[in-house]
Amino acid sequence: MGGTGLAALDRFDRLSLLDGATPIQRLERLERALGPAAEGVRLFVKRDDLMGIGGGGNKLRKLEFLMGAALAQQADTFITTGGIQSNHGRLSAAVSARLGLACELVLTRVVPRDDTEYRRNGNILLDGLFGATIHELPGSADALAVAEARAAELRRQGRRPYVVGSGGSSPVGCLGYAACAREIAAQQAAVAPGGFARIIVPNGSAGTHAGLAAGFAALGLDPALVHSFTVLAPEAAARSRTLDLARATLALLSDTASLEPDAIRVAGDQLGDGYGLPTDAMFEAVRLIARTEGLLLDPVYSGKAFAGLLAAVRAGAFRPGDAVLFVMTGGTPGLFAYRCAFDPDA
Repeated sequence: MGGTGLAALDRFDRLSLLDGATPIQRLERLERALGPAAEGVRLFVKRDDLMGIGGGGNKLRKLEFLMGAALAQQADTFITTGGIQSNHGRLSAAVSARLGLACELVLTRVVPRDDTEYRRNGNILLDGLFGATIHELPGSADALAVAEARAAELRRQGRRPYVVGSGGSSPVGCLGYAACAREIAAQQAAVAPGGFARIIVPNGSAGTHAGLAAGFAALGLDPALVHSFTVLAPEAAARSRTLDLARATLALLSDTASLEPDAIRVAGDQLGDGYGLPTDAMFEAVRLIARTEGLLLDPVYSGKAFAGLLAAVRAGAFRPGDAVLFVMTGGTPGLFAYRCAFDPDA
């Protein structure tokens, strides 16, 4: 990899929410714990959980551009959607608080859980601390339609709402991970001479994968280096959504670059029974990295994607000496909503 392009990003309104590039760290103790299975594979993590607002996480990269657009339109209220334990909702509330905007979250009960930890701890606890107004709906509700109706009501009152869909994964939001692609390209020479053989991310609303793929394509690099594990939609639907979103994002960045369907690599083998539902592989992945590196993965996104990385290493998917980068997308508060799952006897 190489390249310093993406000058087109400068055309977009952007709010600075990160304190510089997030670090890339090697997981040497984890490599040793994997033993012969690793066969000389070098494992790295990009610490997108280390961000200074609202508990950190990948949604801040998207919010740099989404909030930039909202402020450019002189919005006074930020409205977005997600599940009860939405990381995007939490960070939208936190950034809104910093900017002095009202924030309204339209959250649906998409995970079939009704225990107290899930309903009242984790991200939703923080939503309230940040001052967001929460509209809680059944899992079958059309959250975006409710959000748009609420925005129309606020406009009639003379307010100026800005509405964003689930995960902040619009083409504008995905520009945040196009910028991250440039960041990775600039960092890798120092940490992994020769480049990364693969970059692995979770895939929920598809914005992280789509933004990285669009960014690498705009830089003239190989977008197929990015692989994701779907945690929300079935594999085929996740791949189609990611391709469409990556192409729409790339269209904002370049008049000449393109993305072929086979450049989007999405695997469905870590989804389990569905979104937000734990798997044995996720439990093992979360515990293994915690006990070897002292790092925390969330149980919904990164936990399942990291389980996919471990399975690939153990299956011999990489060559000795390959450098593999995992993007830690944050979501740590979600762990506290899953206490009963991790410790059912407590």
